[in-house]
Amino acid sequence: MTLNNIFQFFVPKDKKFFPLFEQASANLILLAETLHEAVNAPKDEREDYFKKIDELEANIEEITYNTNIELSKNFITPFDREDIHSLIKSMEDVADYMQGASSRIRLYQVDKITKSIRKLTEINLEACQLIGISIIELKKMNHKIIKETCIKINKLESKADVVFDKAVADIFENENDAKNIIKYKEVLSALESASDKCKNVSNIMEQISVKHS
Repeated sequence: MTLNNIFQFFVPKDKKFFPLFEQASANLILLAETLHEAVNAPKDEREDYFKKIDELEANIEEITYNTNIELSKNFITPFDREDIHSLIKSMEDVADYMQGASSRIRLYQVDKITKSIRKLTEINLEACQLIGISIIELKKMNHKIIKETCIKINKLESKADVVFDKAVADIFENENDAKNIIKYKEVLSALESASDKCKNVSNIMEQISVKHS
């Protein structure tokens, strides 16, 4: 057992870092919800959603910064320092790609939202909700629930790959305008990358759980 593992029994696990993880996951879920609402809203109502997404992504960036500050200030941490950094950074990555999809829809003026785009935002929302559950269980080191939620996130990532591949194939088969092909592929790629990053979050949480089992 490492010195850090010994000390962690005498330090409240949620004193510094777990509140930050929970803030990040709460903002991540809200961002995913807002993006899903945006792609289901009429074109002339999307701007407010896009602004909110930008704000939420900025919130998560600030939480990541604050987490790294706490890492520099605190000798004792609830688990390995590199795992803390990886976990908060991986959640920020999810937010970055979802905000990237939002930004592309806005900048490229993607008027018609396809079923595939809506499906991918739905998948990402479900994955982010599962991340939120796992973060709460990570504080209690509930290994069974963490493993179950991580398996579900991995299945969602595989589902997103299938949706993405089919959507890209459909674009190339049915879309004649090269500009539209680029627009839709960029949006779909950002959403599919967000699901990949959700899987990264789940892998990190599972690794932390295994280390402390």
